[in-house]
Amino acid sequence: MALTIFILRLAVCILAFPMYLLDFLGLWNWICKKSLPYFLARFTVMYNEQMASKKQELFSNLQEFAGPSGKLSLLELGCGTGPNFKFYPPGCRVTCIDPNPNFEKFLIKSIAENRHLQFERFLVAAGEDLHQVADDSMDVVVCTLVLCSVKNQERILQEVCRVLRPGGAFYFMEHVAAKPSTWNYFWQQVLNPVWYLLFDGCNLTRESWKALEWARFSKLKLQHLQAPLSWELLRPHIYGYAVK
Repeated sequence: MALTIFILRLAVCILAFPMYLLDFLGLWNWICKKSLPYFLARFTVMYNEQMASKKQELFSNLQEFAGPSGKLSLLELGCGTGPNFKFYPPGCRVTCIDPNPNFEKFLIKSIAENRHLQFERFLVAAGEDLHQVADDSMDVVVCTLVLCSVKNQERILQEVCRVLRPGGAFYFMEHVAAKPSTWNYFWQQVLNPVWYLLFDGCNLTRESWKALEWARFSKLKLQHLQAPLSWELLRPHIYGYAVK
């Protein structure tokens, strides 16, 4: 099986040679950063349509974590184009972070379409370094389809715990590796190297639930599901929340 995966990976990489050449020349990262927001603006519409019921279920109890003022202070990591905004409760104070500044104009459009929220600020930063966010300052931190592409999951979760107030919650919805010995897992293994380059560091084969289980949360509610998505490679999912 390992030999078969290696041969198929090699064939796929040969077909993707122009992309690897652009990466070698130092051009691909710029192209990817510029084009990815346009792709995700379309993809997230489809994703929200197919995952609407699960997102509504996931975010249904957000308001329970509001502070004494009754207003929810929320930090979204890897906010992208802002596809989660419509699921947040009215009056929610939202701070957004993304390492790609090219998402900002899409984010502004989403903010204009979600007047029920109070937008605080957009920070260009990686989730591994949230130094611009104070300790114990957030009621809730959210990330969806983010842990697949970060460089250091453990470090991000440490930062999440730092910025959450005691009793605050971390909400997540992530695509993950399929079960071993399935065809989906096989093709994830074959396509992952090219997928990683094509989609700006996204990994098909991450077992992100392990990082969440190892993190220092007092409570973890995590579920696995086969998401009703058109893209079969992305169907294995986890979702839930963890309490500091």
